[in-house]
Amino acid sequence: MIQKLSIVLLAMIALSACSSSTLPAGQAAYAIIPPPALGSNKPAYKIGTLDVLKITVFQEEDLTQDEVSVDSSGNIVMPLIGLVQAEGATTAQLAKSIADRLEERFLVDPQVSIAILKSASLKLTIEGSVKKPGVYDVEGTTTLLQAMALAEGPTQTARTDQILVFRSINNEVYGAQFNLKEIRKGQEPNPELLGGDIVVVGFSGLKGVYRDFLTIAPLLTSVFVQIVR
Repeated sequence: MIQKLSIVLLAMIALSACSSSTLPAGQAAYAIIPPPALGSNKPAYKIGTLDVLKITVFQEEDLTQDEVSVDSSGNIVMPLIGLVQAEGATTAQLAKSIADRLEERFLVDPQVSIAILKSASLKLTIEGSVKKPGVYDVEGTTTLLQAMALAEGPTQTARTDQILVFRSINNEVYGAQFNLKEIRKGQEPNPELLGGDIVVVGFSGLKGVYRDFLTIAPLLTSVFVQIVR
């Protein structure tokens, strides 16, 4: 029985050692998910589906909307002008679009302002071998180290040299691999994460097998004693 269990454990360790990520690493990873740029302004937020907006039309209470949601198609509905494409626009761009359409037929020089009440896009998903996986709200600049803090850090069996980050760019999903150990030491940059990113912390099969082996070690000892007897 002990021999059979040993063969199973060795097979699991071998499979763990052979597994690896094919995602870009090193400089190729930072080309996809770069660190925060020093001295540069953060790009203006672009409205996404399910965001909730406040739209104010100066001195036009009937047109002002205290709370309007962007639907799954990326549109909002405005009085008088109907559907307006909101997804992908900044608040300034959407305000101008609404003002231009109102000015075409209904108002003279309308003044429109837009505020983001709730953003469905500014969320970060953290999965894998972390103590508290989940979906987190992010504001401003968030880095990989900050994301690990949100998830209360990697577990004991985490593969900290294999942190995967997935990002949607122009409707295509890209992935990159980072080494958390090197980032913590300051030997590699700390990549900036954006709303909508997905972070997956790898699982070390070798550590997991070793931990499980220690858990069942007393049982194996008991079995061995019974066999000897």
